[in-house]
Formats: sequence, structure tokens, C-alpha cells
Amino acid sequence: MDQQFEIGVETFGDVTEGDDGRLLPHAQVLRNVVAEARAAEAAGLDFFGVGEHHRDDYAVSAPEVVLGAIAAQTDRIRLGSAVTVLSSDDPVRVFERFATLDALSNGRAEVILGRGSFIESFPLFGYDLQDYEVLFEEKLALFAELLKEKPVTWSGSTRSGLSGQVLYPPTESGRLGAWVGVGGSPESVVRAARHGLPLFLAIIGGNPLAFEPLTRLYQRSLEDFGHGPRRIGAHTHGLVADTDDEALEILWPHYRRTMDRLGAERGWPPASRTRFQASAGPDGSLLAGSPETVARKIVKVSRGLGLSRLDIKYSAGTLPHAPMVRSIELLGSKVKPLVLDMLAG
Repeated sequence: MDQQFEIGVETFGDVTEGDDGRLLPHAQVLRNVVAEARAAEAAGLDFFGVGEHHRDDYAVSAPEVVLGAIAAQTDRIRLGSAVTVLSSDDPVRVFERFATLDALSNGRAEVILGRGSFIESFPLFGYDLQDYEVLFEEKLALFAELLKEKPVTWSGSTRSGLSGQVLYPPTESGRLGAWVGVGGSPESVVRAARHGLPLFLAIIGGNPLAFEPLTRLYQRSLEDFGHGPRRIGAHTHGLVADTDDEALEILWPHYRRTMDRLGAERGWPPASRTRFQASAGPDGSLLAGSPETVARKIVKVSRGLGLSRLDIKYSAGTLPHAPMVRSIELLGSKVKPLVLDMLAG
């Protein structure tokens, strides 16, 4: 690999249980997220990501504000969204907010642009779901122009046009870090390649290596559009504990509660312990287990997909703060060194 493989962590600010088993207030969850970011930096991890949602089971609706608080309490770890729902936001405002974060964090900001897995933001901000495709297509095209940090002239159907517009503040490096997050659509992969933007895969089920045809499509498409190689990252869910059994026992009740709630909304069957354990197995997407188990799986996935970074969503529904912090500590102190050794071998 051209650069050292990176391991990051992400959270959506899932509303978690307190010590008494009751759900914490959203305000306390947000304060815990800042503490978890400090733990991630102390553990030597490379990235801390915060997702955007607008529903009662997640506390983070304004990722950049949370990341700004984290920037003030950290020095090294890169900070970004996971993801920013660009379709229901304004590209100009998104750029300005992340450029501001980049300044406050001394160049550590990046943004993962996507459409998200929930649709609550569309009616909330006055967008029509019938425009789902055109909203992302146009707004990503505009954002790609804004990333050049030169006067922008643009017109489209989703917002007012720009004529020679320059945005402030500029980044000190001249280029804000940005990825396009995709959930498995070939069209989305080709779109990212067309704009020459790095690709971030959202792997939330199945065998992660099933995404390999998409990474090949991305690499071919970059060549077709005249771009050089770009980074590929991936996001998946997981939890690290001292042993495999401990990780699964800690995670299962919270995983089940979340999946059953989402299942009721989306028509899925109830969560199954058998399917859960299969997902944590060698060919599943869940990175749950001991440091050795998780490290071996990260290496397998990163090699199979040609990744330069893998982010683990360490939060899982109502999973309490303490096991999340422990998972973060083990990822940095145990998993990351094992992964780097295996990749170098």
C-alpha cells in the first residue's frame, strides 16, 4: 500500500442506556460522544466520524457542531462526518461549515457525502422524495466544483445558481478532504469516479467481499474518466472485547433491540441470534470479537477490497458508554498494531 492503512471509528450518537438501564438524555449522549472521541485519539486511532440523523434514537443532528467541540479537545485525530446527507442540505453551507472545522482543527477535517439510510431529513427541510436522484446528482456536482476553491459558476434546478462565487473561509491546504459514501449502487460508484472523489463503502450486511466488483468498477471508471487512483474506504459495525464470547454477549441485546425497531419500520423479520452470530463469523460484516478475531477480519476485508481505511461504527443502539470506550481502547492498543503487522507481513 502507498500509505499506512488507517483505522477509524464512527458513531451516530446512538441514544444509550445509563448505569440504571434507562435511556440517557440526548444532551448526555452528546457529551459522551466528545469523551469517546478523546478516547479514540488517546488510543492512537486515525479518524473519528459522526453521523447525521433527525430521529429520536440518535442524538446527533448537527455533526459539525459536535466535531467542533471535539476539535477543541483533541490534537491529532482526523474528524469528519459519517455521513453528511448532502441531498437535503446546501452544498455551499456544507463546504463553509467543514472549511471552518478544518481551520479550527488545524487541517483535520473531512466530509463523507451521501444520501443516508433514513429519509427524515427530506420532509424536515422541505425536499420532495420524488427528487431523490436529482438532488444528490446536482448537489454532488456543485460540491465537486466547490472543492477546487476557485470562483464557481454553476446552475441547476435544486438551488439558485452561482456566478464566479468564492467561498470563505478557504482551507489552508487548498483542498478539503471529501469522500462519496455509497451503499452498493453501481450508479453511485460511477458518479464518485466521474467527479474524481474517493469512495467510501457502507457495508452493513452480508459478506463484505461481495463489494469487490464495485471496487473494480470504481477503479475502471476512474481510468475511463481520466483520473488517477483514489482512496477507497469502508464502514462497518462492530465491537471489540477481550474475548469473542464477551463481545457477542455484550452486543447482542442492544443489536437485537435496534434491529427489531428498524424491522418494525421497514418490514424486516425479528432479529435472529443465529443470523447475528453468522454476521460476526469469518464471512459476515460484523467486526465483533476479540482483538485477534477483529484484526484478522479487517485484514481480510482490506486486502479483498483494496482499502486504505476501515471505519468501525462502535456504537450500537442502546449499548452503554463504558463498553464502547473499552472497544475504542482495544481497537487502538491491540487491533491496530496487529492489523499493521499482518498487512506488512
